[in-house]
Amino acid sequence: MPVALHGTGVSRGIALGPARLLQRGGLDIPQYVLPPHLVDEEVERFIAALEAARTQLRAIRQQIPAGTPTDIAAFIDTHLLMLEDATLATVPIELILREGCNAEWALQMQQEALTRVFDQMDDAYLRTRRDDVAHAILRVQQLLLNQNQREAAIAAEAEDGRIIVTDDLSPGELVLLHQHNVAAIVTEHGGPMSHVAILARSLGIPAVVGVHNAWQYIRDGEPVVVDGRQGVLLAGLDAQGAAFYRTRQQQEKRARAQLHRLKDTPTVTADGAAIALFANIELPEDIQAARRVGAAGIGLYRTEFLYMNRSTPPDEDEQYRAYSKVVKAMKGKPVTIRTLDLGADKTADGAPPERGGANPALGLRAVRLCLREPELFRPQLRAILRASTHGTVRLLIPMISTLQEVRQVQELIAEARDDLRRRRQAFAGNIAVGGMIEVPAAAICAEDFARRLDFLSIGTNDLIQYTLAADRLDETINHLYQPLHPAVLRLIHTTLRAGTEAGIPVTMCGEMAGDPLLTRLLLGLGLTEFSVPPPALLEVKRIITASELEPLRRIARKILRQDDMEQSARLLAELNSDD
Repeated sequence: MPVALHGTGVSRGIALGPARLLQRGGLDIPQYVLPPHLVDEEVERFIAALEAARTQLRAIRQQIPAGTPTDIAAFIDTHLLMLEDATLATVPIELILREGCNAEWALQMQQEALTRVFDQMDDAYLRTRRDDVAHAILRVQQLLLNQNQREAAIAAEAEDGRIIVTDDLSPGELVLLHQHNVAAIVTEHGGPMSHVAILARSLGIPAVVGVHNAWQYIRDGEPVVVDGRQGVLLAGLDAQGAAFYRTRQQQEKRARAQLHRLKDTPTVTADGAAIALFANIELPEDIQAARRVGAAGIGLYRTEFLYMNRSTPPDEDEQYRAYSKVVKAMKGKPVTIRTLDLGADKTADGAPPERGGANPALGLRAVRLCLREPELFRPQLRAILRASTHGTVRLLIPMISTLQEVRQVQELIAEARDDLRRRRQAFAGNIAVGGMIEVPAAAICAEDFARRLDFLSIGTNDLIQYTLAADRLDETINHLYQPLHPAVLRLIHTTLRAGTEAGIPVTMCGEMAGDPLLTRLLLGLGLTEFSVPPPALLEVKRIITASELEPLRRIARKILRQDDMEQSARLLAELNSDD
């Protein structure tokens, strides 16, 4: 009898093959107090395990084939940096010395402290980075407990064409699996922005996450099918069902080959409307992924990575070097740099706060934090202005909700220019300043913001979350997180109309922009600038170039008038019927 197990499809593609069940199993972390004369020896044991973990990661990095996307190595580098950072390399030693506890438990206490900080973060991307902390710590704990055989077991058991079904994977494990040509990945944990999701997309491995209790229904070696688009793991198919998915697999392979031909073609609709198609990036190294797909520029460059996993914020020169690297690499194409978007969960010196708000999502974060702590903000503004001499730079203010915030930022930018003039440091005089529309109040007042800014950027991730009071990472209520909700679509339409009336561009940089199922709806609503993750860019481009705007506008107007999301979904299916 066929079995269908549903999760979240995070990397598209169809895979057929035998299942390989790999269950991590939790470590039993011991807790004990050491005699005083053994404390120094315990510190040495911790330091040795830490260095062994670094050696393992360096070995994995060296095994990455030449030509592999740079973001793959970046994940390994992230774990290496974590193991070199004081939060993991020094604080556990301090705990061992102060508490007299064993190294494993010191690491466990530090992980719990860091997890609390990450869990309070409102930025969904940053919140999922707690997985990286957990995996880096797990590697050290396994070495301390002499239980570091999992990667060796993966290398031994992974075979060409296998579909891996597991609870979770670290970046290093996923790289090993890719080297053994596994067909697909299915995990119990993870979300669309987890490291497994991001890496799987970069590597082109079909992947479904959030499939609970697969071990109860799938046998090791059993033939299964993974549909990364629909987010489903299938078992028990008859010959006809298997043949259907083999046909779909071949169709998808041909479609992917055709997509690469679009890289250097203009992004123009079938009836001649030019559309700008930008890329979102997280790290300077991601720029290569954007260039590989022919992005027209960078529509969202998140800068938070510079502030993470360190005890002091980056200085102006460090930020200038990072921003300049991206701007130079884009060779004149626009780069939109979003200013710091951290929350009340992290203070200016990088340490956890003594007291956090009851709800950090509604607290001191993003532009609010920057205006509250201008000495944190000013070096970033000066660094962005200096980087603007190397190309076309746009500065983006996150989470605006009042015009007063915009005026205050503009005053600080003017002060930053004056500072640079006094220091005789160059900067471009015409840098565009825009605001992110991700708070319902900003969308409702979009006309006011459009009159005072050079561009707007719709951050749909937060806009949906705030509009519907639904955290998309909370599995108990994320079913309420609905992009097709009438309120969400009307706020988007209001913002687009405000930009048109003011004669300024409006970009969308949230996940909606990168969802091919929503591309035609967004075109019909009037969106002309998309900023998407690099792996999604060519698929979105294919849909744009095959679309005519007037039919899309007619159906989009119908969807805007709907108060029934099921009817909206049917109309959306009509929009996509020829795809």
